[in-house]
Parts: sequence; C-alpha cells; structure tokens
Amino acid sequence: MRPVLLLDVVGLTEKALAHMPRLRALASGGWQSPLATMLPAVTCSIQATMLTGLTPAQHGIVGNGWYFRGLGEVHLWRQHNRLVEGEKVWETARREQPGYTAANVCWWYAMGASTDVTVTPRPVYHADGRKSPDAYVRPPALHDELTGRFGEFPLFTYWGPTASIESSRWIVHATRHVMRTRSPNLLMAYVPHLDYDLQRFGPDSPEADAAAADLDAVLAPLLDDAAERGLVVLVVSEYGIAPASRPVHINRALREEGLLEVYVQDGRELLDPWTSQAFAVADHQVAHVYVDDASQVARVADLLRGLPGVDEVLDRDAQARYGIDHPRAGELVVVAEPGAWFTYYFWLDDDVAPDYARGVDIHRKPGYDPAELFFDPADPLAKARAGLNLVKKKVGLRYAMRTTPLDPSCVRGTHGRLPDSAADTPLMICSDPATSGGVGDLVAAGRPVPAAAVKDVVLGLHGPTTT
Repeated sequence: MRPVLLLDVVGLTEKALAHMPRLRALASGGWQSPLATMLPAVTCSIQATMLTGLTPAQHGIVGNGWYFRGLGEVHLWRQHNRLVEGEKVWETARREQPGYTAANVCWWYAMGASTDVTVTPRPVYHADGRKSPDAYVRPPALHDELTGRFGEFPLFTYWGPTASIESSRWIVHATRHVMRTRSPNLLMAYVPHLDYDLQRFGPDSPEADAAAADLDAVLAPLLDDAAERGLVVLVVSEYGIAPASRPVHINRALREEGLLEVYVQDGRELLDPWTSQAFAVADHQVAHVYVDDASQVARVADLLRGLPGVDEVLDRDAQARYGIDHPRAGELVVVAEPGAWFTYYFWLDDDVAPDYARGVDIHRKPGYDPAELFFDPADPLAKARAGLNLVKKKVGLRYAMRTTPLDPSCVRGTHGRLPDSAADTPLMICSDPATSGGVGDLVAAGRPVPAAAVKDVVLGLHGPTTT
C-alpha cells in the first residue's frame, strides 16, 4: 500500500498557485483540478465532508459552530471527533487493510479521533485564568519530541493580530517529524497561512501574493521529503477567499425588530439565546438563524430577505437542496451576497459591548469574528499594550488582550458562499500522473472534483489492498 500525504492548503486557488513554484511543479508532474466545494464553504464543514464523503446533513457539521440546543449555548470551534458522524477515511481503510495507520497534524475535530497520531492546537488553561500556548498530542511521548525540537506550538501566530507564517512553519516541521519517525499510511496536515493576509488585505493584494510565495517556500522541504520517501501527495483546499467590502449586521437587525434579546452583567450586554425569538450564528458568509417559535419562521425569513447584503434565505426544504438540512442547522440558513459577510454583533452601542468583543476569544463569541486578525486602528497603543501583556504572561500575571476593533470595515477577504468565479474556486493537486483515485474522467474533462470525493480519491491513491 502506497502511503499518502493529504495536505490541506486552505485558500489555495489558481491565483495563489501562480506565486507557488514548488506546488506548481507538483501539479505539472501529476494533475490538478478545480475542487467543487459546498455550502457552507468553511473549514469544519468541508474537512468533515472530505474525510467522510458525506454532506453536512449526514455528518452533522453544519458550520464552524452552531447553537447547541440541548445546552442552550452557542459554541464554535469545538474539537471532539465524536461530533462528526460517519466513517472517516482512515477507518474505512483500516477495515480493508489491518495494521493501517493514520496521523493527523492540525486537521480539525482531532481530539478523540481514532487516528494513531494526533497533533492539534490546545492551549493550557491555568487555574488563575491565564492561557498558555500548547498542543494536544498523541502518543504523549510525541509531545516532548515536537516541543523539544521545534518549541511550543505557536498559538499566537496561529490566529489573531499576530497570525503569521510561523504557525504553518511549526506544523510543517511537525509533519516532517511524524513522517520520518512514524511512517503512517496516511499523513494528514493542515496549513492555515493563506487565511490570514487574504482576509486582512484581500485576495488581490500584494500581501496575498507574498503570503502564497512564503507558504510555498515553507512547504518545499515537506514535499521533498514526501517524494524521497515515496508518498503520493494529494493537496486540497476547502475554499477560495473572495474580496469583502460589506459587513452585514444580521443580529442587530433581529434585535431592532424585537426578536433578539440580551442580558446585562457588569454593565455589558450578552446574547440571551434562551429568551430570544430569533438570533443568528454568523459564520463568514453564512449564518444559521435559530427561530424559537415555528410560527415565526416566515416572518423572520421575510425580514432577512429585505436586509441589504442578503442573497438567499433557506428554509428546511431549500437547505435540503444544498445538503445542510441537519437538526443542528438553524431553522433558516442565510447566505450573503458576493462581497458581503455577516458579523456576529448583537449590541447597538459599543460602550456596552461584551468584554470578549475587543479580544481574541473564539470560544466565547457567538459567531466568527475576522476582525480578530487586526490590531484596532482606532487605538494607536493596541499593539504596544499587547506586547506588555505578553511580558505579564511570562512572569505569570493575568492579562486581557484588548486588540480587536469593533469596526469590521477593515476586513478585505471572506468566504462561505459557493464560488462566484474561477478566481475563488479551490484546487486539488496530485503528485501522481498515473493515478486519479477514481476521478480521472472529471479531471480529463476539466470538471471540478467534488469535496465529497476526496475520501475515495485518498483510498484510490493507496493502490490495491492486500490481506
């Protein structure tokens, strides 16, 4: 069985590839195809589809987060693999080939997964409220191997205003180490670097081109190692990033209509999902809208259709056409127009915004916040204060990062809706020209390979199984 390196280069498109000579060489020696992503075109949903071959309606990952009805709480970026329903690619392979091994370096829903090796970001949450960078690693001995060689996982360059190439570099180092020391049949790695400057500055910016070139240079040693060791390389991307110019405050519209409620603590407003008649979990260009009373769904749908920046409002029947009609989905799923994206903001006055709004707090915010990628331009001391807080961290003091702007107009790139052009269509690249993994007809015809076909492509690239 031939080993496979499944590499998720998020945000990879033809435009980015033009600045990535090492990846272009991989494609020219093998094959490449557009990848038909799905709704919502966001990380957790697409990765779950790639690894199970199922739609969100079947595997249950309707976004990067959703309203957990049994808890009465919104949670984004949960990590446990049991949230993903369906058999994963390595589990299918293991049934057919006893002794099959798989390693996951930073693909999502890694904790509790049945892979043999797992590496995923997981901070240390100290008893005094501090948070320190670290990773969840299995087997446990691998943790010290990685941190001893490459340092602690660079959490603060993985997301936030200091997000940079350093997190992807660490991930590549870790992947190469796992390849050398564990030799799994399937080695999966996720590199996030193109997510950063393409959202900060837009996909057509010089910064986006530079990010692609920088990532290509970081990936080159990993691709060289894979070639030397005989791994077939399959590169996928979850989505392309399109220009963004219009934030849409969907929750504020619901609040102004009297449908969304808040409660107050310490002079700050917090979303009250328990009493709200309707609220939205915003996720880039898609929002799940949860409506408490079925008799109000039509009213809420009409309100949202009239909101500038909204393209589609999908009820359960319309959701079924996109394969997202799972019980976790909102009663309505709203899709933004090209160039528009949804904020999670529910307060009407910045003076009463919750504390977490001004910081990087992906687990408490009831929606995705790309403004976390920026130092607040309205606060000239934001970056200096962030540096001081890091000093406090090193000496063991508690601190709060207040860097995030409440004006979202700085965001220049987004994703989530289905691509509107080839420019924001993701790619699939394979190093082996002779093996298509069952999608050869699509590739030969220049037709996109569905994201749900990635599982079967990986299994096909392994070659014939033996028992």
